[in-house]
Amino acid sequence: MRHRPPTASSAQREPPPDRNGPPQASTHSPSEASRTLEPVQERHHAPLAPLTTFRLGGPAARLITATTDADVIAAVREADDSGTPLLLIGGGSNLVIGDQGFDGTALVIATKGFELTGTHLELAAGEVWTDAVARTVEAGLAGIECLAGIPGSAGATPIQNVGAYGQEVSATITEVIAYDRRTREAVTVSNADCGFTYRHSRFKADPERYVVLRVAFELEDADGLSAPIKYAETARALGVEPGDRVPLAAARETVLKLRAGKGMVLDPEDHDTWSAGSFFTNPILTEEQFTAFHARVKAHLGDTAEPPAYPAGEGHTKTSAAWLIDRAGFTKGYGTGPARISTKHTLALTNRGEATTEDLLTLAREVVAGVHETFGITLVNEPVTVGVSL
Repeated sequence: MRHRPPTASSAQREPPPDRNGPPQASTHSPSEASRTLEPVQERHHAPLAPLTTFRLGGPAARLITATTDADVIAAVREADDSGTPLLLIGGGSNLVIGDQGFDGTALVIATKGFELTGTHLELAAGEVWTDAVARTVEAGLAGIECLAGIPGSAGATPIQNVGAYGQEVSATITEVIAYDRRTREAVTVSNADCGFTYRHSRFKADPERYVVLRVAFELEDADGLSAPIKYAETARALGVEPGDRVPLAAARETVLKLRAGKGMVLDPEDHDTWSAGSFFTNPILTEEQFTAFHARVKAHLGDTAEPPAYPAGEGHTKTSAAWLIDRAGFTKGYGTGPARISTKHTLALTNRGEATTEDLLTLAREVVAGVHETFGITLVNEPVTVGVSL
């Protein structure tokens, strides 16, 4: 990890630090990022619900929209210096904000920047992710085409190690440029230092420390073809075998159709998309836990029942949260209130138009309790909760 000035331009790389010594200090003056916030947009008692895909949550005491890295850093430093609680908002697709709102500064990261040099891509944190994917496909580059349609911003992708349909961003990210609130410097974190695992990273593990500014990727020029198709459902939809390559546009369009069929592509007119996508992560179990779970599946569903099981590293097995939810009795469309399970996908909890955050949490807690009672597994929410918890 090395220090980096807040401009984070891909055209002005710093030399790597001495691996046997401390990280190199940034050359910028702290006053650069501590300047007045006059150029940014600022509002008070501002609604946050419209900034989230759930369309839920109360207002923020103060809302700032920053469009440059320096303004982002300045706003973060100002909040830290004054001891003001800070909420970072990108695309709002992974947030569950309490009905009481947020008594602090909410910072919308609206930075722009799409820099493509050969197969190297650098995105500003505020770039709309699905638009960036479309542009890489148009450029004929493979590596993130199966991540099309995922809502949110580019800066959120390394935090969650976003993945779908056989691809994860950790496979193509080379480095993440972030502001370190502890050292008060902009730093560059290599892929190896990001701590990527399933839906996890060092940024998620220490959420109060880092503010992602930019993300760099290394893509592949495969003569207009996709990366090898890994996900069985995608391969079936494309009419190919896993491991085959297909035209990039075909891979992207197929994934978009698959996601849309599950309510996972944003549509203001479709309440099945008023969600955070998958609300729960797929459980990863130890051998002992999987044995106990397997026995409960047999007891509940019969001797011939077999749960989904996928290798997840030595001594661990991943199973399907959607399968657990469905087999525990929470089928598509479950619920009678303003918050219900999607009619298209059991992993999505949705706002049917007039829900409150408490309505959503009541449903989530019911699902968690039911799955635990049936199968002995406690589901973990994927979205970040603000002022509330399950």
